[in-house]
Amino acid sequence: MNNGTLVISLDFELLWGVFDKVNWRDKTAYFERTRKLIPELLQLFHKYDIHCTWATVGMLFNENWDEWNANIPECLPDYENKNLSAYKYGKSIQSKETEKLCFAPNLVKLITESKGQELGSHTYSHYYCLEPGQDSLAFKSDLEKSSELASNHGVELKSLVFPRNQYNSDYLEICGKAGIEAVRTNPNNWYWKNTQKDSLIQKIFRTGDAYFGLLDKSYSSSQIQNFTKNITGQKASRLLRPYSGRKILNSLKTKRIYREMEYAAKMGQYYHLWWHPHNFGNNPNENLRELESILIFYRKLKNKYAMQSLNMNELKTDHFEIKS
Repeated sequence: MNNGTLVISLDFELLWGVFDKVNWRDKTAYFERTRKLIPELLQLFHKYDIHCTWATVGMLFNENWDEWNANIPECLPDYENKNLSAYKYGKSIQSKETEKLCFAPNLVKLITESKGQELGSHTYSHYYCLEPGQDSLAFKSDLEKSSELASNHGVELKSLVFPRNQYNSDYLEICGKAGIEAVRTNPNNWYWKNTQKDSLIQKIFRTGDAYFGLLDKSYSSSQIQNFTKNITGQKASRLLRPYSGRKILNSLKTKRIYREMEYAAKMGQYYHLWWHPHNFGNNPNENLRELESILIFYRKLKNKYAMQSLNMNELKTDHFEIKS
């Protein structure tokens, strides 16, 4: 039987992931805490030998607004909802004060220099692949810009996470031509379908699923999708929800993750945990403690069942070795 595997991917965005939902002036301290969390997360991952894919919005690679302005792609998405455009938004908030919310090349460098950590793509502009008005030409231009700036860090982007989980199978060919070899897809559950519409009932079921339900979140190698000879689709298993301040709910959440991880370890399956680093921006110490408890449990499973930790690109390699 294959070893069970813990896969972790993080959607690293800072303000670019939520600019259409918040006022940046209300989030300055929140994102400052998020920035400080990145080295602490890397230290935890090093301590427990955790490999992780950091799916990073390419705009974070820029040093400042001058670079950002110089790196606007030739073809931009023409969303019907203009408030979704990172370019329109970026042009409206340019100041020294907002640079720390929108750019993080030093943190990108820290990630690339850390053992077991993969720098992946979350597109250049937090591109919404299912929103009306966007198209394949703009998506292609977006990925090319991310790859260009990643190469300045000596990195070839090989794994991709679609922003807001707007997975679009029509764009897989473009991903492949851009060098992408693995993409994160959504769980099979109905409440993860059509995430761009996201009904209230879907949100309710996703929230409830964090605390109750079947052990159905891990998957075997045979369930990994081979979209093409070059690209694998890797299902997300569980969103690690942030610390809520409610003791009972936090306990239910972590115990559910323990049970799912142990099941994956026993059955030789993959368990893919994901979240946004900024999810830890409130209550950072409590969130780090919860995460460390999960990593301690992983170490127990590693000792008992030889569970392993892989990033997305390593999972792809592991999968093809098993298949062959």
